[in-house]
Amino acid sequence: MGKENFMTKALNETVLSRRTFLKWSGALGGTVALAGGLSVGFKPVEQAAEEPAAASEGKWISAACWHNCGGRCPNYVLVQDGVVVRQKTDDREGDTPDFPQQRGCARGRSQRHQVFGADRLKYPMKRKNWEPGGGKKELRGRDEWVRISWDEALDIVASEIKRIKEKYGNRAIFSPGAGEMGRTLTLYGGFVPAYGTTSGGTLHASKNAVLGYGAYTNVTIGDRMQHRKVDLFVHWGANGVSSSGGSAVYHYMQSKKPGARTIIIDPFYNETVQLLADEWIPIRPTTDHPMVLGMAYVLITEDDPATNPLIDWDFLNRCTVGFDADHMPEGADPKENFKDYVLGTYDGVPKTPQWASEICGVSPERIRSLAIEIATTKNVALCMSSATCRVQNSDSWPQMFFTFGAMTGHIGKSGSFTGDSYYHGNWGGVRNNPFLVQAGGAGVEGVGLNPIEEERADVWTVLPKIPGTRLNDTQMWQAIVDGKYLAAKDEWRDIDIRLIYHGSGASLQTRDGMSKGIEAHRKVEFVVSHAQILTTNARYSDVVLPVTTLWERDGAVIGANREIGFIWSSRITEPLFEAKDDIWIAAEIGRRLGLDPKVIDPVPLKQQIFNQIAGAVVMKDELPNSKSDYEPLVTITEEDIKEFGVEGEPQQGRITWKELKEKGFYQVPRSPDDNFEYIPFLDFREDPEANPLPTVTGKIQIHSQRLADVIESRGWSTIQPIPAYNPAQEGYEATFADWEKREKGEYPLQLFTIHYLRRSHSVFDNIPQLRRAFPQEFFMNPLDAEERGIKHGDIVLIRSRHGQTLRPVCVTPRMTPGVVTLPHGAWVEMDEATGIDKAGADNILNGPVSTGQGVSGWNSCNVQVEKYTGSIKLNPDYTWPQRIPLKEEA
Repeated sequence: MGKENFMTKALNETVLSRRTFLKWSGALGGTVALAGGLSVGFKPVEQAAEEPAAASEGKWISAACWHNCGGRCPNYVLVQDGVVVRQKTDDREGDTPDFPQQRGCARGRSQRHQVFGADRLKYPMKRKNWEPGGGKKELRGRDEWVRISWDEALDIVASEIKRIKEKYGNRAIFSPGAGEMGRTLTLYGGFVPAYGTTSGGTLHASKNAVLGYGAYTNVTIGDRMQHRKVDLFVHWGANGVSSSGGSAVYHYMQSKKPGARTIIIDPFYNETVQLLADEWIPIRPTTDHPMVLGMAYVLITEDDPATNPLIDWDFLNRCTVGFDADHMPEGADPKENFKDYVLGTYDGVPKTPQWASEICGVSPERIRSLAIEIATTKNVALCMSSATCRVQNSDSWPQMFFTFGAMTGHIGKSGSFTGDSYYHGNWGGVRNNPFLVQAGGAGVEGVGLNPIEEERADVWTVLPKIPGTRLNDTQMWQAIVDGKYLAAKDEWRDIDIRLIYHGSGASLQTRDGMSKGIEAHRKVEFVVSHAQILTTNARYSDVVLPVTTLWERDGAVIGANREIGFIWSSRITEPLFEAKDDIWIAAEIGRRLGLDPKVIDPVPLKQQIFNQIAGAVVMKDELPNSKSDYEPLVTITEEDIKEFGVEGEPQQGRITWKELKEKGFYQVPRSPDDNFEYIPFLDFREDPEANPLPTVTGKIQIHSQRLADVIESRGWSTIQPIPAYNPAQEGYEATFADWEKREKGEYPLQLFTIHYLRRSHSVFDNIPQLRRAFPQEFFMNPLDAEERGIKHGDIVLIRSRHGQTLRPVCVTPRMTPGVVTLPHGAWVEMDEATGIDKAGADNILNGPVSTGQGVSGWNSCNVQVEKYTGSIKLNPDYTWPQRIPLKEEA
């Protein structure tokens, strides 16, 4: 066996550590060339053993943790002899509640296993049985792979794009996650993009119509110093401990020290409930809306302004429209008011606590007492997780939530707020919630509108007719299979997708209806993916292009929270093997298509980073009224510019270039009652006429004809202008074959999908250490398990209308009876003979169900569960072989 093949075998079969690498290096005689041309020199293993590495050796470098959990945490690696030997998060001295360390989680701390793992894609590859037109398309997902050169890979991709455009037109090219390739595809005539609600759920259209802001604009959650003034927190859906690393949950913990009480309403007694809650109220998924309607009924029927004031009538009358017949927007039917809907004046159904309890499972007594507790407590924070909005037909739920906040007056006051909480550490940037630190722009101009899309039509837009072509996340796979899609109400259009381009993201793994997605991938003529690892997107492709991680690039400026603004990460290593940057790929494919690569990639990455750092600003001494209240963050010298190899001008700032580069971020010091505290909607509450919201009336829209029009324009369902309850298509009521007789149906259990410590969405699921630490378990209540003869640890088959999967079951009273949960994001492993997924991939169970604004209703799914007795043997997934598609011959 030759030296090169011997080393390649080590690389392919070993997750590399420095010690392992030293052993292989010593065995091979010193200097080892990693496959792909990266050379690293080592001393013989005997000599290295005599000189153990001390913690002081090497250099700590600010590294990226760029994945979408929302935590945005600092990450540092210790590099010795060109090798990453240790990793840590923020551990600086002086950690206090006011000025806390920004600590990362287990996912971020495992980043080096992702970057340097044995399953990193090393070379461009094509499917063995691929040929122009698709070849044996049915083998996608299970075919063998063949190594090819970059020239061959780029030629194949460019020629397929050109062939399909010339034969079918640009509407045959679909990219649900184009990434940098979006620039190339746009310049080449356009492509069909995808749109959807993803994490924000129905907050998108609903929050925009009711408050005037988008789902991801944090105008509703109070500053963390305000949290310490809250007397009562009530959370609908909350698991920030698992879903969002960093300091966000730590900030909530500080509110408990002054004595704040915390109530969490959730189907699962999760890690956040264990950490924060004084009381857990179990609830069925998809039923938060009827619960709050029952609470509203209590306030309306028991309020007496003189003797028992429960409603803030002053705020309702001045700052909202649509609550009662006397405060309707112009032109609206007075009978469409919210108060009469709750009382059942016209529909004959009073929304009593008893009515609500039948649906949500919370007792009528607790519904009533909670409503009164909220209404009579001075400082209350009402917090709604976006998880409660990832539900079919829930377009009116955010409107209901903000309506209840308005009724109790917990909006626009110190110590009180009503907000959609992402637990992401207080994002800023809008209204009276400005960033304290903010990066500048990268200086890269766009390439214009996508000609196929024509005009961006967001989920909050009223669409009597959608211009151009876009596919909603909930129908895109079905549209490819069927050749048609619903573009707008009563407007079905033909679509003939022939090419799927995955330039970024994990759409096959994470979008609705993965079973249908696999079918779609096996139908089209060509599929290509950019990938660092053989992800699900890549596995079902024809050509896979290996891309660099952020650790292998010139750095990155990653958005963080309002007190940090951004994190500047540096290069950790040269590109591994033959991996290339996404933008390089986009430019090279563009060149082959006859485009100017300088238009696709006009500004080098280093220059972009410099522009962002040089343009970074920090707030001076108090909340700003204008740009003049900010000052440059970074002092930059001529020497800094020359050393970094970019163009720019020297400037004076608060900290030096070197200091920011080493630390990676700048954190604004905070203290209680400092000048940086903000209260959401304070100005609006004080004078709604002078400080209107960006809504149709300038007020909170308890009645919103615009929201009803948005939903109707899409053609999937309709809603009333007020927050009336609409059962989810696969909600609690759908578990019954006959709701009136309460007879259960074929799928009697409700499934919702939690975010989990093992992954950020689907990222990190390939890392064996995380697989072992956090098993992909399926959680079920003992009552449901006993009824089915299931015991803790059994392998169970979980079936829905859309697919089936296997998992070991965790039987626990932490789960609400009638409800089960499966952590989101496991990488699918289909058993082709049976059609059963072995990995517990949640989107195998979730189907392509389109409702409302096109919401991805991942938390509304009906299932049945049984003890598995089939032939598939299911070992723990940390023992499964890693996805290594090319194994060199020894």
